[in-house]
Amino acid sequence: DFEKEQLKILKKVVKHFENGFPLEDLAHISEILNLCAEKIYEQEAFIEPLCELIKLFGLPFQKRTSSDELNYSIEASKSIALLGFLMNLPSSQVKIQICKTIVSFYNMDLPGKLLSGYQPTSPNYKIKMAERGGVAEYLVYSLALVENQLTEKLWVLKALQHLSTSEISCGQMVKAQAASRLCLCLNDADPSGHLLFHSSDILWNLLEKASKEEVIYQLRSLECVHALKEAFVDLMCGYRHCDHQLRNDLLVIATLIAEYSAVPMIESGFAEILIVLATCTEVKLPNPLVKGFKLTYSYEDFEMKKLLFNIIRILSKDPSSAQLLTENHVIPALLYYVKKNPKPGFPDWSVAQYEELQLHAIAVLASVAPLLLDKYLSCQGNTLLLVFLEWCVSQDPFFGRGNSFHGTGGRGTKLAQLCYSVRVLRSVVALYDDAVTTNLCDQGAISQLLDILKYAADKFKEKESNVLLEIQTDVLFILSILCESDDNRKEFFSCEGISILIPFLKMDTRSFYCGLGYNYLLLSALDCLRSCVIGCYIAEDTFIEKQGIFLLLDLLSLQEKNLSNLILGLLVEFSDNAKTILHMNIWRGKRGQTAAKVLIQLWRQEEMDLGVKRDQYGKIVDCKRPVITSFQKQQKVIPVPASCPSISIMEISESLRAKIYSIFCKLGFEYLPGLSAKDVVTLAIIQHFIDFKVGEVWSEISAEIKEEFRPVTADERALKLISEVSENTGRMVAALQTEALEKQHRKEIQEEKKTYQKIKATHTQKEMINKSWENFLARTSNYEELKKAKMLQGTLIEASRSKKKVPNGPDHPIDI
Repeated sequence: DFEKEQLKILKKVVKHFENGFPLEDLAHISEILNLCAEKIYEQEAFIEPLCELIKLFGLPFQKRTSSDELNYSIEASKSIALLGFLMNLPSSQVKIQICKTIVSFYNMDLPGKLLSGYQPTSPNYKIKMAERGGVAEYLVYSLALVENQLTEKLWVLKALQHLSTSEISCGQMVKAQAASRLCLCLNDADPSGHLLFHSSDILWNLLEKASKEEVIYQLRSLECVHALKEAFVDLMCGYRHCDHQLRNDLLVIATLIAEYSAVPMIESGFAEILIVLATCTEVKLPNPLVKGFKLTYSYEDFEMKKLLFNIIRILSKDPSSAQLLTENHVIPALLYYVKKNPKPGFPDWSVAQYEELQLHAIAVLASVAPLLLDKYLSCQGNTLLLVFLEWCVSQDPFFGRGNSFHGTGGRGTKLAQLCYSVRVLRSVVALYDDAVTTNLCDQGAISQLLDILKYAADKFKEKESNVLLEIQTDVLFILSILCESDDNRKEFFSCEGISILIPFLKMDTRSFYCGLGYNYLLLSALDCLRSCVIGCYIAEDTFIEKQGIFLLLDLLSLQEKNLSNLILGLLVEFSDNAKTILHMNIWRGKRGQTAAKVLIQLWRQEEMDLGVKRDQYGKIVDCKRPVITSFQKQQKVIPVPASCPSISIMEISESLRAKIYSIFCKLGFEYLPGLSAKDVVTLAIIQHFIDFKVGEVWSEISAEIKEEFRPVTADERALKLISEVSENTGRMVAALQTEALEKQHRKEIQEEKKTYQKIKATHTQKEMINKSWENFLARTSNYEELKKAKMLQGTLIEASRSKKKVPNGPDHPIDI
């Protein structure tokens, strides 16, 4: 009878709180739920009132004041967490009711009547409390309890689907290994198909809102990948619209998994199915893996096609997939799209869809072709691309849609097709394979690429765009590789290529920082100059005659750190040509700068960056090691094998100073115009740079020897003598620097004296003018002074006359 009384009281409790639980009563309600849960194991009669109480949790909690939500947040979160704990009860009815209640959190209806003096909590309050209570984690663990109960499992998945819209809940679910648990149950028996739908949607949310790396880590096992494959294969031949959508969702999940290394896509057989599916319409070879599949050319199939192309791109990053890609004819399938676009009206894809697939296929080809180079060459990939490139720059009418990621910047033109085709050539040429370069050059690729470069440059003058910049940069890179090791190709390039290359060296340097990519274009042009011109005398002479050395010096005078090293290297290469030195001597920059002055300024800036010690006049401070850098000073003596370069040797390859010294060896160190005394001081260091570096190397050798053992007397004497010679060279250079500065000081003093004499003469002249003006004023204002002046004038005239009388000579009056 006592249990019957309890059931009656529970019904009264349910009736009393039929409009929702007040927040202050939640602690007592939780106790009642626990008591009911204990009773269920003894009496099943308690299941129904327990379900009724759980159902009331689907209504908003009631609060007296606004602060109740915060004050009772702990009780609220614990009560909702208790719902997750009650999933352990051996009652399907309770499990389903708990899931229904959690689902109702996200679509909560207000009760018909509110308790007097109470208000419902905010709509999202229960969701926040569910997050705080960790109910999502409990539900994930409960999946193991309903493994063989389809209805209960569907309700659990539905509740998890709603909870997975929250980042906090997704984090809790991942902690409970939700991703792997859900993936392994994808293929459980379910005639309705809801299980697969709910599971895939939860996986989507986990990938978006939780730690992507952790979710992928859970899904990367062979069992999970195999489960994904089986689910995908079942949906592949589905005919319903929802089947196609779900198939694409699984394909996206597979794509995200495949992007991570060590995922068994190949071992599970999933990769082969996806590759065959991606190429079956282009290659059209019967394959049992895609038996029953039919492409309907719907929007979902279009999206699937793009996803499959993307999977091929991802798989191409793994060298172990090369055989699989070769056997399933991926290269021929991608080359199928390297052709002139068909005219509107073809039956399969729309014009816009075909263009998007074409661009996507060519973009994927750029990733796959380097991996399958032999297959690419056997399928005449270079020939197809060159023919396609010819169409891209032709006048044939074509109006690109440009309405996709790959079509960006190509609307109304064939620029997108041109850009991605050039990118494919770049990817295969970058392998430096002789078969590829020979095949291209035999088909006249150099001439065709120069035409494309000129076409893109002319278009770029009309309208600047990233696409045109990329095309020009890639073409210059391709030409660099094609001509780098063949003088005949360089000579062929020089006929037309130098005239096209010169304008790139004249670009406005202010555009380097606009973000479009001008800096990449200039670096590619300089690299092309190094590979396609230097080493061929005919090409070098043509470049020099077109004032190319002047342009390089103009760029060098900007003193851009990233450019200076590259340009100095080019000038060193060009300096073997006698005409180069003549042009360098003729060149004048801004404010009459000479090439020597620019080089000396670069030297000083480089030494400042390297931390080389100099006094305020630029003179040597340390005569023993005059050109040592701050980095070298910090390094300890480390004995290295003779085959390993020392720090002093490595420093030469990394700094600009060795290149500047090499250029001065060609220019000479004397009779250089436009240099100040400070420049002469720096030039003295440059002139003896190699001597100082030799001294540095011997100093390192001496330190290494003394670190290991004591040298014999003769060797010690020799090392000491070498050290003294190096130090004497430093003192000699310091003396020359001092002499140059003193000479400049004396010259400045002489110039100062001359300037003072000019100033003094000017003041004397001004005094005479003032005195003359005062005399004039005295004569005009004082009659006595005028008389004296008249008498003085007569005296002077009389004194100027000859004393000897000239007979019958003219008699001139002395009056003025």
